Amino acid sequence: MQWTPLAMVVMGLLLAAWAVAAGWAVLSSLARGRAAAGAVRQARRLARMVEESPAQLLIVRSDGRIEGSPRLASWLGFSAMPQFLSELDDGKPDRGLSAEQLAQLTEAVLSAQRTSRSFDLALSPRGSRRSLSLRGGLVDPQVAPAGSAQVWVFDASEAETQIARMRAETARSKSDFLALVGLIEAAPIPMWFRSPQGELRLVNSAYVRAVGAENAESVVNGGLELVERIDGQTPAQVAARAMLEKRPAERIVAATIGGQRRALRVSDLPLGDEGVAGYAIDIEEMEEISRAFRAFREAQRSMLDLLSSGVAQFDARHRLTFANQPFQRLFALSPADLHDAPFERLLDAARETGRVPEMRDYRAWRKERAEWFAASEAQEEAWPLSDGTHLRVVAQPMPDGGLLLVVEDRTETLRISAMRDTLLRTRTATFDSLFEAVAVFAPDGRLQLWNRLFASAWGLEAEVLDAHPHVDDVMKRIAAQLARPDQAQAVGDGVRAATLERRQTGGRVALADGRTLEYAGVPLPDGNGLLTVLDITDSQKAEEALRERNAALVEADQLKTRFLANMSYEFRTPLTSIGGFAELLEAGLGGDLSESGREYVAAILTSVGRLTDQIENVLDLSQSEAGMLPLALEPVDLFALMRDLVQEREAVVTEKHLELDLRGSSLNAGKIEADPRRLGRALAHLLDNALDATPSGGRILVEVGRHRSRQKDGKNGDGKQRARVVISDNGPGMDRAALARAFDGLPIQPTSPDAKGAARRQGLGLPLARQLIEAHGGNLELLSEPGQGTAAIVELD
Repeated sequence: MQWTPLAMVVMGLLLAAWAVAAGWAVLSSLARGRAAAGAVRQARRLARMVEESPAQLLIVRSDGRIEGSPRLASWLGFSAMPQFLSELDDGKPDRGLSAEQLAQLTEAVLSAQRTSRSFDLALSPRGSRRSLSLRGGLVDPQVAPAGSAQVWVFDASEAETQIARMRAETARSKSDFLALVGLIEAAPIPMWFRSPQGELRLVNSAYVRAVGAENAESVVNGGLELVERIDGQTPAQVAARAMLEKRPAERIVAATIGGQRRALRVSDLPLGDEGVAGYAIDIEEMEEISRAFRAFREAQRSMLDLLSSGVAQFDARHRLTFANQPFQRLFALSPADLHDAPFERLLDAARETGRVPEMRDYRAWRKERAEWFAASEAQEEAWPLSDGTHLRVVAQPMPDGGLLLVVEDRTETLRISAMRDTLLRTRTATFDSLFEAVAVFAPDGRLQLWNRLFASAWGLEAEVLDAHPHVDDVMKRIAAQLARPDQAQAVGDGVRAATLERRQTGGRVALADGRTLEYAGVPLPDGNGLLTVLDITDSQKAEEALRERNAALVEADQLKTRFLANMSYEFRTPLTSIGGFAELLEAGLGGDLSESGREYVAAILTSVGRLTDQIENVLDLSQSEAGMLPLALEPVDLFALMRDLVQEREAVVTEKHLELDLRGSSLNAGKIEADPRRLGRALAHLLDNALDATPSGGRILVEVGRHRSRQKDGKNGDGKQRARVVISDNGPGMDRAALARAFDGLPIQPTSPDAKGAARRQGLGLPLARQLIEAHGGNLELLSEPGQGTAAIVELD
């Protein structure tokens, strides 16, 4: 078949058109392939973005079908997403939703499909701790068919954990805050909080009580301040300044709390820009303790100044904080040395004054003493000084790192110790030199000291005494030496009475060898007992001889008294006859007498009178000594009695040219109960004695009155008014020896060569006068000085 040219042209055109179309189709296919590959890549990228998105999309169609990513399926516990919404609850406990949660989701989805209302839900899949947050609404028709709902599901597990943690922290913070508020409210000290402007915003109950308000609101509203102004600044201004300077402000102020002035330590603490917190601590008791401590320290230091030992205290820096006066004297320190002086410098100052021992290496010695501060126990040393002083130094480390130094001057103690040793040796020698046997027993009955005579007196061996035996053991050995062994018990009782009962006892014991020992138990001041033993064998024999002689003398004295009484009676009878006959002759009954006969008769009568007086004196004296002097008591006018006695001796006074002055009156002297005859005789003897002792031209003073009684030693007596007669003269007087013999009835010679013939009357005058006055309950006292005269003082009741 032959092609026509036209057919071939047409065929060529068709082939060309087909080739063009085929080329365009290939090119178009390639372009679409590239576009499809890009779309796939974009879809994959979007799918990946959706997969990695924190929110997963769940499409719920109107027929209940659901679409979701595998990730969302894994959140719900499924390996693949179920096809229908109702399949999210398949009844298995480890995946899906519970019936209640599925019901909530279904209802929310249906509501969104019908009303286009969005919703929010929070669900937790079963068997999982995951928390899902759902936010749903009506889907865009371009995304899913009309009537579908979209639910964005968020994994809120971490957020919920954070929220739970924040809630726990919030609850804990709230609890802590409430506890802090409760603590502040229950605090016993006032606390408050101020605004940045210094105004009160919060106060606790202690603050309310301190200011005496009803409640905290009234305090805040009224701006009641706890403390007063200080230096013109209010508490609010002080707090504002503390906030401005951004540093705490602390001060001690006085405030009135409960009607009492109290010392408070007030602190204001800035709290950033929020305000200022403050509190007040009552330090009144602390202040009182501080004042008491200061007073105690001053008292202690004053007391330490009174000690004989030196005391110095150093702090942890080795510096002197206190030194008492004895310490300053012992180390010869000046005030400049005491001012905050280091320990080492103090030693240097003491070395300069020679108050530390001489050392070859002083620096090493000083360094060793500085180590006392770190010692674990007290250190003690003896410091012999160059001037002979001996110091005892005790260094006591203190817990705070300081040091207490005590220095005692033992010079006198060592001297006394040496003296004590000497005294002990002297005592031993003295004990051994005594004529008595002595032994000292301790309160426990042990023998402490004894002399050689003690061992020899009782026949004890030295070895036994050297063992310091008990008193019972000593008495057992003594009993063997006694004539009556049972008497050893009495000696032991004497020792126990001296040591335990602190009383003195004594007695005598006879030894088997015929000796007699006298013992005495004497308590000593130190609590020991002294047993003294004296051999009285010879003295007892002499005592027996003296006793026999004394008995003979007593018998002889009684015989003398009887003889004198009998002789007085025998003399009185013929003497009365002689006097009577002489008086008859004087009266002329025997005839007229010549002048010389009358003189003889007068002499006879004078001698009879004198002899009668002497006999009466002897009789009264013997009766008084025997205690049998009869007294005829009656009221006696003492002044009148003395006046009569003076008038009877008027001739003697005139003859010797004496001046006799009688003073007193019956009113002043009064009356006393006395025997007028015997009292008059006693006063007459005193008056005659003064007349005899007073030289020619002398003066005698007789004073009668009443006087307060006094004792012989011149002290006041019982205060009773007593009658008193004083007879004094200005004769030659007597010395002490003559005055002591005045009542012995012996003649007293004049003590002055110029007092010729002025001897006092001898005989029984003064002894009898004293006996008669004492028989009346009175007393007689003689006072005399050579060249000054004598005074006789009589006191009577």
